[in-house]
Amino acid sequence: MLDRQLSMNLSQYEGLYDMVVPKDHLLREINDLIDFSFVYDELKDKYCHDNGRNAVHPIRMFKYLLLKTIYTLSDVDLVERAQVDMAFKYFLELAPEDDVIDPSLLAYFRRKRLKDENLLDLLIGKTVEVALEKGVIQSKSLILDATHTKARYNQTSPQEVLRTRSKNVRKMIYSVDESMKKKFPEKPTENTLQAELDYSERLVEMIEKEPKLGFIPKIKEPLNLLKETITDDQLELQESQDPDARLGHKSADSAFFGYKTHLGMSQERIITAATITTGEKTDGKQLPELVKKSQEAGLEVEEILGDRAYSSKENITYAKENDIELISKLNPSVSHGYRKKEEAFEFNKDAGLYVCPAGHMAFRKARQGKKGQSQNQVETHYFDVEKCKHCPLQEGCYKPGAKTKSYSVVLKSEAHKDQLAFQNSENFKQRAKERYKIEAKNSELKHRHGYEVASSSGLEGMRLQGAMAIFTANVKRIVKLMKE
Repeated sequence: MLDRQLSMNLSQYEGLYDMVVPKDHLLREINDLIDFSFVYDELKDKYCHDNGRNAVHPIRMFKYLLLKTIYTLSDVDLVERAQVDMAFKYFLELAPEDDVIDPSLLAYFRRKRLKDENLLDLLIGKTVEVALEKGVIQSKSLILDATHTKARYNQTSPQEVLRTRSKNVRKMIYSVDESMKKKFPEKPTENTLQAELDYSERLVEMIEKEPKLGFIPKIKEPLNLLKETITDDQLELQESQDPDARLGHKSADSAFFGYKTHLGMSQERIITAATITTGEKTDGKQLPELVKKSQEAGLEVEEILGDRAYSSKENITYAKENDIELISKLNPSVSHGYRKKEEAFEFNKDAGLYVCPAGHMAFRKARQGKKGQSQNQVETHYFDVEKCKHCPLQEGCYKPGAKTKSYSVVLKSEAHKDQLAFQNSENFKQRAKERYKIEAKNSELKHRHGYEVASSSGLEGMRLQGAMAIFTANVKRIVKLMKE
């Protein structure tokens, strides 16, 4: 059974909150700012309302996850802190003497209750709605960019991650008591997930038999992280790699294995739209979707600011058709020329090279023709033919026996010429200076809200992580703007 409203139990100790939680505390301000009833409306159909015992209210469970994101805590550390931190209990709408949940409920809530593809748009839309109501969004500009998140296993097996985290626990224990080394269980000889799980569980069991170790903070935190990893592996990670993560490129000689989050943000640094994709997807093709989502959230878009990835012919045409000014510096290689299959090979603006459908990047490029002639210049990108010989996608792309593989593009279409004239204007140059704001937002998501590495495997888990991180960043930004 489930009550619609989340409310605090009557308590004679309720007055403690007025004494120990200041009026300007972030959690009190968030509670006052956001009406969390939308969480109940979204999740109510996933609960039984007329049978069984009362479930922990979905709003309270959502708030637990919000605290986890704000303060970057493991499930165990979060619950332990909620037991003693009065600000946490106030935010969770618990009476001072109330018990907290078991940490295992958080994993269940994430996997069973929050499996909703619309959650990302829902949470962003809610914060934008609040921002508009409070009058903190005044601009009509949309700043676009993408940030990458490394896969949790980064092309390594789950057992290697467990091995690293168990090693971190042992190192912390060595720094406190070297004699404990004799008590550690024997390391596994098999390089399998099950063997590493068994070893990690024996290590945790041994440490928990030593009460003095469990209360030392620098041991406790990596220990809790190891426990959480063991639980996740037992529940869902039976493959050697993250099944959805893909290889993406940050530059010609720098790559990552994971996901991309494509962001749209207002001038006030409120994220108004996001799409989460695998790592090999290019930035520019997300522009129409980000504009559409931002408009659905309530933002009026008269101007788009982005880097060179967004200056494709398609985006220039889209912006013109929708009476939107596109502030995006032109890259003469961004167009696919006159090829019929424009989606086959995609341009990586950071590396300045093309990437084939299999994710392999060209190793060099060369231009043919002269500037100012009747025919446009052609830029040819050359690929490693040895990779092509063994590529599963070679049919229709690579001819068996060929000694080279190249991809050529015609530079600078008419649409690009018009854009080039615009980018030389003073208005363009002044407006382009505002794009830096989204770089700072990317940094905030990574370094303050744990967005540098995926917290779980799979695109579904990445969307949940993105939804919570962006919701947190937006709420904090709205609170700050309201004080200014």
